[in-house]
Amino acid sequence: MILLVDLCYEKSSLSQYEFVHPIARALQSAGAAWKIEHYTEVEEQELKRYSHAVLCGTALRDHAYMDRLDSFDWIKSFRGPLLGICAGMQVIGSVFGGKLVPFASIGLQKIEILRETSLIGKPGQMEVYHLHSLGVTLPEEFILLAGSLERPEAFKLIGGPVYGIIFHPEVRCRWILERFAGLQKEDKKLGSAASQNQSHYK
Repeated sequence: MILLVDLCYEKSSLSQYEFVHPIARALQSAGAAWKIEHYTEVEEQELKRYSHAVLCGTALRDHAYMDRLDSFDWIKSFRGPLLGICAGMQVIGSVFGGKLVPFASIGLQKIEILRETSLIGKPGQMEVYHLHSLGVTLPEEFILLAGSLERPEAFKLIGGPVYGIIFHPEVRCRWILERFAGLQKEDKKLGSAASQNQSHYK
């Protein structure tokens, strides 16, 4: 079962219908079971019930989750594939040592994928949907997949299936969510990249 973490300002807000339910529908279409939990109610002792977890996005000016980062301590010990979408990427980056930065973008935009991964495929251009006012810098333990070190658009934990994407695959590129549902607990495709210097992207 996949845990969908609702990052909206309050439990069962109307924003959930825009930022959480479309992800649930995409995963259901892929044959995956899911359960929604508000980020303030995720219980660490219950996480073993879930094979995967998705930190969902929020409304453009909803940043309440950043005042409760202690609610996300569990993500470092979660044993399955983890995906942060938009606000979820900001949370993952912040928990692993990244810094929030201004990064406003709304609408369809082409981005350049720099590295092949199991989640978003081979290098090349991809059209995605943005809806965000903030971004997060690349944490030391992560590899840049798209964007820049200061404003990553996609990143991955070195040696583990932890991903962050600033765009919204529930709007455009729903196949990313289907691929995520199929990821295994140990996706070490980029494990050897630990020895590569991050300055390559500067």
